[in-house]
Amino acid sequence: MGRKIAYWASTIIAALMLAFALMYLTGSPQVVDGFKHLGYPQHLRLILGIAKPAAALVLLLPGLPLLKEWAYGGVAFAWLMAFIAHWQAGDGMQSFMPLGLLVLLAVSYLTR
Repeated sequence: MGRKIAYWASTIIAALMLAFALMYLTGSPQVVDGFKHLGYPQHLRLILGIAKPAAALVLLLPGLPLLKEWAYGGVAFAWLMAFIAHWQAGDGMQSFMPLGLLVLLAVSYLTR
């Protein structure tokens, strides 16, 4: 029972954080400036704005084992790269937020 609670709690929180990436598609000045600050091209903002919410949906849906593996891998890569980008940009403690999310993702993966 505890394993199931750990799985759903970590998966729902990770999926909610991924779903927030829909904001990338709005083109709001804060998001655009954030990508500029990190040195990312704006077309990556659009790709991640579609890929991250899609991964959230896959993680929450039952079944789809192969697709889930790809979603876990893609999200892990994205959050690891986000940590590195923020660290290189000199964002200090804010840099560690993606690593915290990566821990949640690992809990979700290991308890599924």
